Amino acid sequence: MPPSPRLVVGNWKMHGLREQSGRLARAVAEGAQSLPDDVRLVLCPPFTQLASVHGIINAEGPATPLRLGAQDCHTTSSGPHTGDISAEMLADLGVRYVILGHSERRQAHGETDVLIRQKVEAAEAAGLIPIVCIGETTQERLEGRTTTVLATQVEGSLTDGFTGILAYEPVWAIGSGTIPPIDELERTLSLLHGLLQSRLKTDDIRVPILYGGSVTPAQAPTIFSIGSLGGVLVGSASLEAESFLRIAEAASFRLTSQPLSGPYRS
Repeated sequence: MPPSPRLVVGNWKMHGLREQSGRLARAVAEGAQSLPDDVRLVLCPPFTQLASVHGIINAEGPATPLRLGAQDCHTTSSGPHTGDISAEMLADLGVRYVILGHSERRQAHGETDVLIRQKVEAAEAAGLIPIVCIGETTQERLEGRTTTVLATQVEGSLTDGFTGILAYEPVWAIGSGTIPPIDELERTLSLLHGLLQSRLKTDDIRVPILYGGSVTPAQAPTIFSIGSLGGVLVGSASLEAESFLRIAEAASFRLTSQPLSGPYRS
């Protein structure tokens, strides 16, 4: 069985007006044409740019490795929720993936594991692929509580039959310019695999695990030396086409010796 494509997800956060977003998406689309076929890119622009970015991706045709993602969704499909957007609305726009539980939303918006799980349920019901973010803070890491924190987040944020994507983003690494030592990251990925087995009650885990937190072109080869890694969630480096595409090039399994096996939805 050929390896599943690695995902390189660009989280644009609250950046980009129409002209800038269009220019960035077109540059990524052009560069993506020469990427190996074992790499898939997901662009997650602000809500206001979803339709225009979708048009750019659509124009590339069915063979493009580009997919459209969003940065959040509501727990319900419709209703009196001023300023919110539902998973059904995102799907209607051509969105395929949705980031949920990002640490910036957990902290700034007080999102709990319970709320995130409800959003996951809504995303799954709408046919979207949820990318659920988890990770420990600096204080939790210093106190030696990383395992407990991650176990709690996996248990509380995922649905019983979860078939989406898990993104490990240590909060202390986001925007810091540093990543965990590679041996520590390998241990954490192994821990997460075990937590998924426990949560989903199966040894046959088909949930890709992404890494996020200061993912840069310089760090990418080191990160992707972990062959079992399902991909990366990229923040600021996704706002420049050149840096984002360099990360995508490093993601190819042709540069690693232990490809991720098993199918997952894309």
